[in-house]
Amino acid sequence: MNSTDAVAFWDGVYSARPAATDPRPNDRLTETVASLPPGDVLDLGCGDGGDALWLARRGWRVTAVDISAVAVERLAELARSRGLAVTAERHDLNESFPDGRFDLVCACYFHTSFDLDRAKVLRAAAHALRPGGLLLVVDHGSTAPWSWNSGADVRYPTPHEIAEGVALDPALWTVDRADAPRRIATGPSGRTAEVTDHVLLVRRTA
Repeated sequence: MNSTDAVAFWDGVYSARPAATDPRPNDRLTETVASLPPGDVLDLGCGDGGDALWLARRGWRVTAVDISAVAVERLAELARSRGLAVTAERHDLNESFPDGRFDLVCACYFHTSFDLDRAKVLRAAAHALRPGGLLLVVDHGSTAPWSWNSGADVRYPTPHEIAEGVALDPALWTVDRADAPRRIATGPSGRTAEVTDHVLLVRRTA
């Protein structure tokens, strides 16, 4: 499926539901970032903007990107209404990558069923880090019962496999964390279930 299909699909997803008024940040982001000093951060696949707004409230200067213009416009409006430093940009990451240098790049549940060279995007993200900067990749490690692909025979790459696919020079980047923690998640109807996350944290050392 091409980029035009992806844009139409994701714009449709966001247009079909009311704009989020107080989107929540992802748990793996908050636990990783809570103790870090604020700086410049890039949020890949920002969606409703829970991560971007949480980071901005804590003093981070946020660049948030998504393929959906609907999501980007809604996040920009939310940030403006709260006086938060969020620059929201629309990017098809197959074709363009945001400018800048960052202390943190986060890619939380950065999955798509459309064609995307994810390893290439994450490699570009790592190269956009300043020395000492962190790339946080949080992926699904299991299928929640309410997921659209529940019951499908889906295999989720491990954090180490993701790191190997990104293929960063170990002289310049080091893996600080690669594990599969579990948590209790809540679905759209309020149902709860234990799910697994795959967490990869890479630091640029030089």
